[in-house]
Amino acid sequence: MTIHEILKHYWGYDSFRPLQEDIILSAMSGRDTLALMPTGGGKSITYQVPGILMEGVCLVVTPLIALMKDQVEELEKRGVPAGAVYTGMNREDVMSTLNKAIAGKLKFLYLSPERLASAYFRERLKQMHVSLLAVDEAHCISQWGYDFRPSYLRIAEIRDFFPEVAVLALTATATPQVAEDIQRQLKFVEPHVLSKSFRRENLSYVVRKANDKLGEVLHILSTLQTGGAIVYVRKRATAEDLAGFLNANGIGADYYHAGLPPFRRAAKQEAWKKGECPVIVATNAFGMGIDKADVRMVLHFDIPDSPEAYFQEAGRAGRDGKRAYAVLLYNEASLTACKKRVEKRFPDMKYVRGIYRCLAEFFHVGEGEGAGFAFEFDPDSFVKTYQLDYVSALAAIDTLQVAGYLECTTDVHARSQVRFLVLRDQLYNIDLNSPLQEKLVEFVLRTCPGVFVQNAYIEEEVIGDSIGTDRETVYHLLLELAKRRIIKYIPGNDRPYIVYHQPRVPESYLHVDRAAYRDRRLSYMEKVDKMVGYVEAQECRQLYLMRYFGQEEKVPCGICDFCLSRKKLVAKPDKKLVMQKILSCLQESELGVRPLLEKLGVDRNTAVVCIRHLLEEGRIHYKTSEVLAIKSKG
Repeated sequence: MTIHEILKHYWGYDSFRPLQEDIILSAMSGRDTLALMPTGGGKSITYQVPGILMEGVCLVVTPLIALMKDQVEELEKRGVPAGAVYTGMNREDVMSTLNKAIAGKLKFLYLSPERLASAYFRERLKQMHVSLLAVDEAHCISQWGYDFRPSYLRIAEIRDFFPEVAVLALTATATPQVAEDIQRQLKFVEPHVLSKSFRRENLSYVVRKANDKLGEVLHILSTLQTGGAIVYVRKRATAEDLAGFLNANGIGADYYHAGLPPFRRAAKQEAWKKGECPVIVATNAFGMGIDKADVRMVLHFDIPDSPEAYFQEAGRAGRDGKRAYAVLLYNEASLTACKKRVEKRFPDMKYVRGIYRCLAEFFHVGEGEGAGFAFEFDPDSFVKTYQLDYVSALAAIDTLQVAGYLECTTDVHARSQVRFLVLRDQLYNIDLNSPLQEKLVEFVLRTCPGVFVQNAYIEEEVIGDSIGTDRETVYHLLLELAKRRIIKYIPGNDRPYIVYHQPRVPESYLHVDRAAYRDRRLSYMEKVDKMVGYVEAQECRQLYLMRYFGQEEKVPCGICDFCLSRKKLVAKPDKKLVMQKILSCLQESELGVRPLLEKLGVDRNTAVVCIRHLLEEGRIHYKTSEVLAIKSKG
């Protein structure tokens, strides 16, 4: 089959989007390729099409578990065998998936970057026939990128196992510096970048100064008639408060942030995607992998840290090609706060050492201990215990990651577990609270052998589908059984883990490369400055963003707030300014009506109205039947 036949057979499309075919052909030719495509540009097809055609298994490295699961499910629906391996899976499932890949029974194997550190995993990897190595969110490999993840640096190490296999790196956001660094870190044989224009013809960028931001959000969202909206905020408390404010004022809204249990986040996201809740107020935890075509508006309540973050978040609007809006609100206080973030994001080494000590105390890790251990990490509890600033504490942990001492990974999705605490005979004598609870118990007994003697893994969503209810109801039914000591229930979670890569050392022994730290700080400062520059720019918003990403274009978008204000000025100029210009022109020389209109360069009707007004006031007159002049006084 050809690539076009694959596209038609599996996806039902007759043709590729711009650049997709070039990327696919480049990957299939065995050439290392970095593909830069804006959010919603159809990146996944660029590795899925060649992955289906080429012999062997396509390895896909991505940091997003939810995305892995969605794509595996979608591929299998289309009849393409696929699997995923990530931290939090039990050993049996990992071994089963890897065995299928080795046996050639999978076309795609999705991996979290953290898995690449496992010696067992690497040995199994060497036994696979790999066709292509796809690296999603490739900007995470660059310390100059806005979302650097040290675990991505391990990707280059496995290239040595497959020297003939090409790499296809994909990202929606990369400056020229980051693009160069991605290729260097992934050991490209030769530089090769395929880039799609970042111009979005249907997306109107708007920056609005608002001293009353709450009132402005209410006003803007009240104009939303169809589709959905995302409101991005920086803090969890702001997300909850703002959602409450909107609901109180008649706008259906919900909030989303990383502090919520996984099933609640999934339920909120699903309700929003289905249109049951038109507005979601979220932190940046509501991020990559959001697939909703009819988002009409992305509104930023706070200024993001970088143009990369802003461009990616704003780009979730208007994926259906219809007009959409990316609105950023600011005031003088928010600009000042934005400029002050540098100190919080890059604390001094004394503070970093203090955080290292606090982490060790929090996890009870003594000096010389901890190497290879992973500890479930609750950031909220940590900062509360030691009365720390949330942003500064996580920034210090990030510095420790870059230095190689530890890693904070969100690549965890521990599955829920259940075990009966009563004997089987006793169970039948217990009065359950509802028919639904009876159905739940029957389902667990039927599908979980050994559940009376050991923990069994369960999926609340699967149980809900089977007994005719939703995931949240199942969660509460299980909690009720646990409170009655009928079962032991361990809800799944996807909290981050702190993984120690080295034994704990005395704080005075901590070493961070000062030059690298300084360079990263300067890079962050530059991003903040560019974001402030975007807010204050007196030019086309879209051209400003494109130039930041190295795309030099000169044609304005025509639909951002700046372009529209220029059009308005030309279409309906201020009459006082026009009259002043008329007087100035006639002061220089007497002119006929037609030459005067040409010299003014404004809307003809407005100019004629202003000339008549000046004639009526007696400030100008016809010196001859055709020539206008200033009327002298007296």
